Amino acid sequence: MKLRATLALLGLTFAATLFAADSAPKSVTVIKAAHFVDTAAGKVLNDQAVVVEGDHVVSVGAAADVMKNLPTGAKVVDLGNVTLLPGFIDCHTHVTGQPENFYEDIFRKSPIDEATTSHIYAQRTLNAGFTTIRNVGAGNYVDFALKRAIDKGTLPGPRILASGPSLSATGGHGDLNGMSPYIRFEGEIGGIANGVEEVRKKVRENIKYGADVIKILATAGVLSEEESVGAPQYTIEEMKAAVDEAAVWGKKVAAHAHGALGIKMAILAGVASVEHASFIDEEGIKLAIVHGTYLVPDIYNDDYILAEYSKMGYPDKIIAKEKLVGRIQRENFTKALKAGAKIAYGTDSGVYPHGWNGKQFFHMVKWGMTPMQAIQSATTSAADLLGWQTKVGQIAPGFFADMVAVKGDPLSDITMLEHVDFVMKGGEIYKNKLTADAVKQFE
Repeated sequence: MKLRATLALLGLTFAATLFAADSAPKSVTVIKAAHFVDTAAGKVLNDQAVVVEGDHVVSVGAAADVMKNLPTGAKVVDLGNVTLLPGFIDCHTHVTGQPENFYEDIFRKSPIDEATTSHIYAQRTLNAGFTTIRNVGAGNYVDFALKRAIDKGTLPGPRILASGPSLSATGGHGDLNGMSPYIRFEGEIGGIANGVEEVRKKVRENIKYGADVIKILATAGVLSEEESVGAPQYTIEEMKAAVDEAAVWGKKVAAHAHGALGIKMAILAGVASVEHASFIDEEGIKLAIVHGTYLVPDIYNDDYILAEYSKMGYPDKIIAKEKLVGRIQRENFTKALKAGAKIAYGTDSGVYPHGWNGKQFFHMVKWGMTPMQAIQSATTSAADLLGWQTKVGQIAPGFFADMVAVKGDPLSDITMLEHVDFVMKGGEIYKNKLTADAVKQFE
């Protein structure tokens, strides 16, 4: 009886502690800005204030009205003559690595090297104003570990939807090629899967260890040594197996696809997004529209690859493949945009230096988007692709308090988004060049 009474008392004490924690008042912060981008409505409002409680937005309204009814103890952060926008979303990143030297990256670095530097890239991404990313491709589950550390608050970084290793056919874009068959990398956790059953197993395995999204390499690619840049490398049956198995677990599939045929196969298989979409043709664009498939074209990094990758020792055949892709990918981006295809912001960061994610806005405008469309591609459209359309992509009640601010008007000069001055994620200020308010510190 004494033991039972003691256990009951402990249970009541534990419950009371939880209740006290849940009922503790949350901090309230009010963010004021001269200009406010309403991404859902596609318009700019003036003199607005955002009330943040804890990590969520509770209200948005005219600054004069909000200031008349300030909650008790609220902290006011007046950003002044700036434009306030939702935190940006990059739907195609590789945040765990960044190339430095082609052969040294392959032979001199281990997953430990990636794990010890990935947090640096994550913080650079957050400081660039990208508060949410979809990381589509990382070996050895490094992105799962990084995501957990950020979610716990141990490290600063964006919210991550992580894929883990990309699924690749043997000899395909995700299988190291061009090397001796006697070379083996012990302990490597990769994504090689052939045939329907292996594909299903690899999807389950990735989800078991933490995948939020599944990435498949539907075609050949640029930054690998297989001969083609865009030939299909999975059958449509294998692609469907990945999509069907992911759906069982409530996950979506992103398909790396450059070639026109592989793009159409991936769309028909039911993927949520086609990454790159370099050689998409009119039929592929129509299929994407009919099926509601998002295109995620990375139309900035061609400039960086052609300028820098030869210096890093990348083979000539890889540079030659990039030359095939660059301009036609941008022209097809324009065609898809004009046709009405859904486009989400994705940069392939890690191919170029992390923290430069905002450079793609300029190219999206140059190749046909209005500045507002470009902003929406990285907010409301990207959130819709992720399935987080009620969480991120807007500054609105119930959404995470993710915000960025820039001096001036990005709708007049989109390059302003390359240099954000203020970053808030989940109600915490991580960057602030506008006021003297404290920024969240990490030891």
